Amino acid sequence: MTNHVHLIVRAGAGFSLSDIFRDFKKFTSKALLKAISENNRESRKEWLLKQFETPDGNRFWRSDNQPVELWSNAVIYQKLNYLHQNPVEAGLVFRAEDYVYSSASDYAGNKGMIDIFVI
Repeated sequence: MTNHVHLIVRAGAGFSLSDIFRDFKKFTSKALLKAISENNRESRKEWLLKQFETPDGNRFWRSDNQPVELWSNAVIYQKLNYLHQNPVEAGLVFRAEDYVYSSASDYAGNKGMIDIFVI
């Protein structure tokens, strides 16, 4: 989506979801802010960087999450379908598997941008 991210994640042994989210947000915010600041072709660079300024420094991500426990296969498939249909409902694509940033193409038998691990 253009302004948010949906993830289905699982913490492995010895890891917590809060640590995973913290590290994900830290890594991606630094990388994205760096990419914006170093892009000489970005005409809105100053404006974009100003949007992320806070009194405590820069903040790319909101501090709240909306986690949902996936406690059964039925709930997992329901949420996965919601994630895949989100760009369709937003009018970005006609078919879920056509949204380049979605795993829907993997589930349609194609190869998406990232590796999908089903446990």
